[in-house]
Amino acid sequence: MTPEPVHTATDTLSFEPLTPVSYLDRAAAAHGERTAVIDGELRFTYTELHDRSRRLAGGLAPLAHGRPVAVLAPNTHVLLEANFGVPWAGVPLVAVNTRLSAAEVAYILEHSEASVLVHDPVFDDLVADVLGRLTAPPTTIRAGEEYERLLAGAEPLAITPTDERSLLSINYTSGTTGRPKGVMYHHRGAYLQALAMVGHTGLSPSAVHLWTLPMFHCNGWCFPWAVTAAGATHVCLPKVDPAEVWRLIRDERVTHLEGAPTVLSMLAHSPDAVPLDRTVHVATGGAPPSPAILRRMGELGFDVTHLYGLTETFGPAMICDWRPEWRDLDERAQARLKARQGVGNMIACTARVVDDGGADVPADGESVGEIALRGNNVMLGYLKDPEATRAAAPDGWFRTGDLGVRHPDGYVELRDRSKDVIVSGGENIASVEVEQAIAEHPSVLEVAVIAVPDEKWGEVPAAYITLHEGASVTEEEIVDFVRERIARFKVPRRIMFGELPKTSTGKIQKFVLRDEAWAGAGRRIS
Repeated sequence: MTPEPVHTATDTLSFEPLTPVSYLDRAAAAHGERTAVIDGELRFTYTELHDRSRRLAGGLAPLAHGRPVAVLAPNTHVLLEANFGVPWAGVPLVAVNTRLSAAEVAYILEHSEASVLVHDPVFDDLVADVLGRLTAPPTTIRAGEEYERLLAGAEPLAITPTDERSLLSINYTSGTTGRPKGVMYHHRGAYLQALAMVGHTGLSPSAVHLWTLPMFHCNGWCFPWAVTAAGATHVCLPKVDPAEVWRLIRDERVTHLEGAPTVLSMLAHSPDAVPLDRTVHVATGGAPPSPAILRRMGELGFDVTHLYGLTETFGPAMICDWRPEWRDLDERAQARLKARQGVGNMIACTARVVDDGGADVPADGESVGEIALRGNNVMLGYLKDPEATRAAAPDGWFRTGDLGVRHPDGYVELRDRSKDVIVSGGENIASVEVEQAIAEHPSVLEVAVIAVPDEKWGEVPAAYITLHEGASVTEEEIVDFVRERIARFKVPRRIMFGELPKTSTGKIQKFVLRDEAWAGAGRRIS
């Protein structure tokens, strides 16, 4: 006879909706008197961070009217507090890329229907430009005295979700098209992704985490919540300056940091680089670190782990999980293994490499397919774009647009990126967006934008332009024209004029341009 199920007074006794902001509740209770945040001369304990974040929620809630709150700030305590305070206000967070142009920021605020914009004073001029472009501008709160008055006059508030898959944040990415998409994160995914980052990077209460990774990028790969979950210390860094990074590593005894390979290169070749007396754990993504950089970072005391992910996957969905037995291999073999994208992180489903029909390709290290991902750390979808959401995951597996192989040991390695995405210094640049900006110039007849090799950034955008007959324009004029329309980091570093290679049907052959540009350079795989 099957026993009857036992019911308690409430069926929710063994269930609590997952949300990453709960990590701050735990940190304040377990590590309240310990240092949570170092931001220049400012020092906050976990008790203080908890109180400030809840007061931020109390101050924002009556202003937000249930709509998203946007934050435009560098890596300061303000953006860190927003990762807790905005969700506690019961609304989604929109952390805005600080490198975008006024037109791009205005689009994000309008598309997300942001009710409030919290901004750092360094962006006063940009914000003034942005507000002038909007018919219904959001309420603005300037970091500093105005921000502190908001906190001082607010009652602590903590609205927690009843549905753990409700909207936590919206992160905008250009992806493979020119128009930014709003990637929707849910509480459950961020909670679990933060746990994965704790586990894979070895965060603990003794860890000191330096913010070399932009917090606006995929909510800082969920590290605002991961570092807090571990009860570790956040060291804020508004700008990645190698000398300042080295000073903070020494003075604050930093143990963990993240960033694109360009950050590693800056640190490795800085005049301030001196071998450390301990190991500093570094997570890098966007491109594999070169063997030379790995060797140099190792000499300095850095242990580098390669990660792979996208905005749509809450940051790193895969990790090159290092196996102890690989330590006995020679340096070249280790570097080759470290450069692989690896395996799904501990809370993700096993990554797949599939053919055009959605079937898995053989795990032979040679058969190329598209990397497909699934799991709790995959987005809810694109805001206001159900068609793009369906196209991104036609069978329940998110198509990354990246081509790769699966090795016999199960580790995945990318063989080529989506052909139209340029990854420069860890930032995605959609070639279509750059082409559209250039094409607006009255002298331009046709344009093709591709990635070309660059010693510092790995790759940068280059524009190949055909002008109208009789038209004349200089490289400098094109650059100035484009800078007025898109973010500066997206502006082509190289511009060539002439006829574009085409098929018999008139389609521009970008692959011909790519092959010529990368001939002899060794196409960078990431």
